Amino acid sequence: MHLILSAIIILLAVIDAVVGVGFLVNPAIAGADFGLTVAGNAGTSALRADFTAFFFVAALFMAWGAWRRRGELLLAPLALFAIAFTGRLINLLVEGSYDGWWLPMMVEMVHIVALALAIRAWPSRRAGF
Repeated sequence: MHLILSAIIILLAVIDAVVGVGFLVNPAIAGADFGLTVAGNAGTSALRADFTAFFFVAALFMAWGAWRRRGELLLAPLALFAIAFTGRLINLLVEGSYDGWWLPMMVEMVHIVALALAIRAWPSRRAGF
C-alpha cells in the first residue's frame, strides 16, 4: 500500500512539474490549455509566476512527502488542490458547466484522494524536516 501510494504521488508530482515547466517556458500556450488568454506582459507575467508556483510547489512537496513517506509534507499540496477544486465547484454552481468541465475537477479530486490517503497512512513528525 505504501509503495503504491508513493508511486501514485510521484507520478502526479511529475505531471504537475511538467505543467509547471509549461507555464514557465510558454505561459500563453499553457494558459490556453486552461482556457486562459494573455493580455500583454502583465498577463504573461502572472501566468508564468502564479501557475508555475502553484504546480512547482505542489510537485516539490508531493515528491518530497512521497520519497520520505511523511504525511505532513503533503498538507500544502492537499490544500492547493482542495481550494482549486472548491473554486471550480463554486464556479460550476454559479456560472454553470462548460465543455470539459469535469476533467480538471477529476484531476484535482485524484490529487485530493491520493494525498489524503497518504497523509492518513504515513506518519507525521513534529520536529524538523
